[in-house]
Amino acid sequence: MWLIVGGAMLYSVLTVTPLMTVHTPAAWRWTAPILPVVVDSAVVIVVRLDSVLARLGGRGGAWPVALRWMTGAMTLLLNIGASALVGDLVGVAVHSVAPLLLIVTAEAGLAYRRALAAAVKALETEQETARLAREKAAEEREEARQQRVRERRDHEAALAREQREHKARLIREENERQDRIRREERERAEAAAKEEREARERREREREQQQAERERLERQAAQRRQLEAKENEERARRERAEQAERERREQARERERLERERAALLSAGPPAEKLSEADARALVKTAFAVGLAVRVAAELTGWSVGWASARYQELRDAAPAALEGAAS
Repeated sequence: MWLIVGGAMLYSVLTVTPLMTVHTPAAWRWTAPILPVVVDSAVVIVVRLDSVLARLGGRGGAWPVALRWMTGAMTLLLNIGASALVGDLVGVAVHSVAPLLLIVTAEAGLAYRRALAAAVKALETEQETARLAREKAAEEREEARQQRVRERRDHEAALAREQREHKARLIREENERQDRIRREERERAEAAAKEEREARERREREREQQQAERERLERQAAQRRQLEAKENEERARRERAEQAERERREQARERERLERERAALLSAGPPAEKLSEADARALVKTAFAVGLAVRVAAELTGWSVGWASARYQELRDAAPAALEGAAS
């Protein structure tokens, strides 16, 4: 159809342009092809819009029909105009072929499009019906399959539930048995712990009793030690008093002895002859002990004062050493 439309438009432009050139002022003859192009463009628009409406299943009403026939009539008149003006009937017949063919093709094309649209719609409706039937059958099969799956799943769920319940019952019985065992073990452990606690308390009481007995014995021993210490201290004090008394008596006796010896030495007077060194030393020692002066000791021994003084010095030097030996 588009091939016929294109050929008719080209033929119309070539046929109408000389007619428009003759009937157009010389200055505007270059516009001669515009009119046939505009008329034929209107034909193309009509054909194209009819195609769209036919594909969509719609109808444009009276105006598209008027436009279609008006553009067809204009194309026909413009194509046969030059031949009709000179009375050329053959030219009129020849130049009317293309416009008439274009008009009839547009009407036939519209009918074809509507028929094809109706056929396509019917086919699509049939295909849609078949598709819906297939989908319904598929849905029914899917529902049946899902029903079987649900039944199988329910059966498996029931079996699984029974197995779970059986397993749970076994686990519950095992847990109860374990709880009973643990309870018995706990009771035995509590009994053992109680016995151990009682034994520990008994040992603690015995240990406390032993500790108390030890403390009592230690207190008694401490009291005895304190008493013995007091007794020892009292005995030591008495011994020290007795020792002091003995020392006092000994000192008194020693003083009396020294007084007697002093008196004896003084009463003896100087010797007629010089004493021997041994006797002189013994006498000097006695004189030193009773506290006689060096001069008196020298007179009593017959020795010189210097010799007696030297002996006194020796005795004084020997006195600290003697005291240290007595102390050690």
